[in-house]
Amino acid sequence: MTQDLARIRAFVQVFDSGGFSAAARQHGRSKALLSKYVTDLEDYLGVRLMNRTTRKLSLTEAGEGYYREASALLQQLDDLDATITDQTAEPRGLLRISAPRNFGERTLAPAIFQYLLKHPKVVLDLRLEDRYVDLVDEGIDVALRISTMQDSSLIARKIADMHVIVGGSPALLAKTGVPKHPEDLRHAPCIVDVNLQGQSNWRFIEDGKTISVPVTGPVRVNSPLAAREAAILGLGFVVLPSYLADSAVASGELVPVLADFLPTGQTLQAVYPHRRHLAGKVRALIDHLVDWFQKHPVS
Repeated sequence: MTQDLARIRAFVQVFDSGGFSAAARQHGRSKALLSKYVTDLEDYLGVRLMNRTTRKLSLTEAGEGYYREASALLQQLDDLDATITDQTAEPRGLLRISAPRNFGERTLAPAIFQYLLKHPKVVLDLRLEDRYVDLVDEGIDVALRISTMQDSSLIARKIADMHVIVGGSPALLAKTGVPKHPEDLRHAPCIVDVNLQGQSNWRFIEDGKTISVPVTGPVRVNSPLAAREAAILGLGFVVLPSYLADSAVASGELVPVLADFLPTGQTLQAVYPHRRHLAGKVRALIDHLVDWFQKHPVS
């Protein structure tokens, strides 16, 4: 079996490298050994897999089909080996994480720093910014996102439940009255946080169905903290995550409204690209965060 895999791997390496000489240089094997392995494989299968000339190497029709299946098989085996290795090895290396700025600074950073204390061979690159990050293009290992939606090109694991409020200052409520239905916000002043999904189209739930209410107001801003301050000053109603709103609600600076219409199911998610093999340092981080937020729930 070992010899069979060596022949299959040699065939794939030679074609991927563009020739026997290149494969020998890249993989530290002799050209003669690679040639023997490929010839032995062809003899065993009873078909020619490669057309060889002094200038060009190409696959036969049989070789093309065999190459596709052999490449997939070798990738699965390599992924399996890496998975077992990661399960037994200590997490190490550079770990790039993306997260929302305010949540990252106030709530997430302590959890991640505890992970580093447990795994000192991991080097952290933590990027806190309020924008959508393309994980693949920017080389991010994992993003922590607060969302109800999942990108089909990504894999997400729930870390913790999250909650939002809609609120206004006592002065604003005295001026406009307390909204009884989400549609009441259509003509009321609102603070638009452009980082919110939907931005100026706020989503609510009524009789199990999602309704969207377009809102306008005197402030558009790309910071939930700034949006909170504008709302405290009475400039408009605001949608805020509870971890930013709770202190203002407790102090009476903001009054929650429309609680019966707020959507549920918003969660903190660990999001990472589709890959057969998830690096051990990422898996360990996600497991750590799930455990952390079970012990330190987000209000």
